[in-house]
Amino acid sequence: MGTPTPTRSPRAPRPRRGSAPSPLRPPRPRTRSRSGGGPSRPRRSIALTLVTGLALVYSLVPLVWLVVNSTKSRRSLLDGFGLWFGSDFALWDNIAATLTYGDGVFVRWLLNTVLYVVAGAGGATLLAMLGGYALAKFDFPGRRAVFAVVLGAAAVPGTALAVPTFLMFSQMGLTNTPWAVIVPSLISPFGLYLMWVFAAQAVPRELLEAARIDGSGELRTFFTVALPLLAPGTATVLLFTMVATWNNYFLPLIMIRDPDWFPLTLGLNAWNAQASTIGGEPVFHLVITGSLLTVVPLIAAFLLLQRYWRSGLTAGSLKG
Repeated sequence: MGTPTPTRSPRAPRPRRGSAPSPLRPPRPRTRSRSGGGPSRPRRSIALTLVTGLALVYSLVPLVWLVVNSTKSRRSLLDGFGLWFGSDFALWDNIAATLTYGDGVFVRWLLNTVLYVVAGAGGATLLAMLGGYALAKFDFPGRRAVFAVVLGAAAVPGTALAVPTFLMFSQMGLTNTPWAVIVPSLISPFGLYLMWVFAAQAVPRELLEAARIDGSGELRTFFTVALPLLAPGTATVLLFTMVATWNNYFLPLIMIRDPDWFPLTLGLNAWNAQASTIGGEPVFHLVITGSLLTVVPLIAAFLLLQRYWRSGLTAGSLKG
């Protein structure tokens, strides 16, 4: 009886060109060369770079002018070049004079502005957060009508509603009071729409259903489950409403006559009008320094909230 001849295992055929790759050896990802402008290195656009540079210069030149001229005294303010420092450095003297001029009325205007921002912008953010979450996660009759009303209200400029608002508040006796600025600031159609869109994508319905199955109530579900997910969008709406309330000029102009309730925008305009009047005290250096002090809190808010509002503008745009 002869010895059995060993059998060879069949050799796997070589894959032809254009056929599917073998499942035993995954294909290597193809990478483009850096010179070809692949995904790892996007192409450079000279036109886009020039446009971005012009926008950067347009945005920074007024701020540079404000910083440079805040360091000049009243005498050297009109003598030298506007975009370069003068012979004397008077920034600290200008700040001290701004804070103490008129028995410290600038500090009073600053506190009024902080009050309007905390009550108006904070309340508008809270209402937008609650309303946007409710409109995104609850079904009720008239939801489409509310959506149309919100879009229409966001398209109407605030100046078009200033005169009807003044007539309504004058009938209620609320003009020349802080409520005339705070109450209209509580309504932010754009903030409500932004939170509506953000909550629809950032808060999964499955997560809310799981919390409800575990016995969590609606308020507890909102504060423990939805609120942390809404933090980027809330920070974005807070930043927009804060900037709008801080820079609000037209509404306080028609609502408030008492200088003790002026915000910073009206106060600095009153100083500027005083300096431009014949026989008035020239306080242009105080107007410029006060404008610089007005801008500093907004810059600080942008720097502190940038990691939230940057993610808030992009989060929810892609659905996982």
